[in-house]
Amino acid sequence: MARLKVKTLREMNSSDLTEKLSELNADLAKLRSEGAKGTLKKETGDLRWIRRDIARIMTILNERGSS
Repeated sequence: MARLKVKTLREMNSSDLTEKLSELNADLAKLRSEGAKGTLKKETGDLRWIRRDIARIMTILNERGSS
């Protein structure tokens, strides 16, 4: 999975960001369940970046909501 840049996230509208957020949350849940089962192999490093991308999207959405 490609990492998301802040510049590209800020260019997206709010509906696209919420869609991307739900997609990333689903990916994170899938990876966490694979980790719990012990079948997670090469994607262990992806957990960190997915969590950070989720945080970036949530920050942008909160900034837009408050202004």
